[in-house]
Amino acid sequence: MKPDSRIAILLLLGLALGCARLGQRSPGNAPDNRAQAKTSPSPPTDVTAPAKSSGDRGTPDEAKSMLAKAIEHYNSVGRTQALADFTGRKAPFFDRDLYVACISPDHRIAANGGFPSLVGSSVDAWKDADGKSIGRASDEAVASSGAGAIRYRWLNPVSGKIEPKVFFVQKVGEDVCGVGAYESH
Repeated sequence: MKPDSRIAILLLLGLALGCARLGQRSPGNAPDNRAQAKTSPSPPTDVTAPAKSSGDRGTPDEAKSMLAKAIEHYNSVGRTQALADFTGRKAPFFDRDLYVACISPDHRIAANGGFPSLVGSSVDAWKDADGKSIGRASDEAVASSGAGAIRYRWLNPVSGKIEPKVFFVQKVGEDVCGVGAYESH
């Protein structure tokens, strides 16, 4: 891949993952409907609902709280409905720059409330500003305990700068779902 192509992909994915106000769900991007919910590991610790921050962007604690709600919803309504709800860009799974994204076992984006047009695309192309594979890191984060967090540097569309971000992930059913937030520096 040419360097200009990598930059374009990085910028597009940065906008997609960081700017929850972009994109609309298109009918061709429906989630995979083959399986229903399965039992998942316990949610990450310390996921009580914090008071909403007054800022334009969510906090890591708010991201953890949203992920806990998403896991509960997935287990309650099943995979098909949950993935549609996560991609639907509605509360409680969409708030400012916080949204749920899920990765299917075939390394495709199964849900993305921040940029629904990415549903169905490969996560193998997700690379941070340093070239780190975010899809692979997500798999590794859930490999031993079923839940974890990855840190990487990503374009923040609000500031226009590459900033540190944390993505909390958890295995649920056949998917890996997560919610990310930019970290304060």
